[in-house]
Amino acid sequence: MSNKLCLGIAVALGVAAEANGVFMLVSPAGWYFAVPGVTTTGPFNQHFVRDIGLIFLFLGTAFLVGAARPRFRVVLWSASTLWLCGHALFHFWEVAAGICGPPALVRDFAAVTLPAIIGAGLTLWAMSDTGLGRAIKRPAASYSLSGG
Repeated sequence: MSNKLCLGIAVALGVAAEANGVFMLVSPAGWYFAVPGVTTTGPFNQHFVRDIGLIFLFLGTAFLVGAARPRFRVVLWSASTLWLCGHALFHFWEVAAGICGPPALVRDFAAVTLPAIIGAGLTLWAMSDTGLGRAIKRPAASYSLSGG
């Protein structure tokens, strides 16, 4: 995949996360009632919505800084992707535990599961782009104390 496409996707993901975070911080009740399915997860809690809004600001910043600064890309994108994947897995667990039905996964896909998939793809691309992917795949026998 081309650098421009991957970086464009990272910027789009970062901007979307930033916008969501700002919405959550500025209008927690507005966000709670505007996002489909959120009202079925429990009563409105302004503090909780704002806490998660801060997380989305950090996620967005990490993807945007990673897009601009290749040196920090892998660590920023992988840390953000870990949270996104944990969030998506939690939604799957809620279905498995019977807290909500399978239609919730379809409803939440674009906002929950897709960002985790995109983050994972971007992180893998960043690892291969920096050579980290090649270093991980290299057999242990090829390493030496002399640095080769």
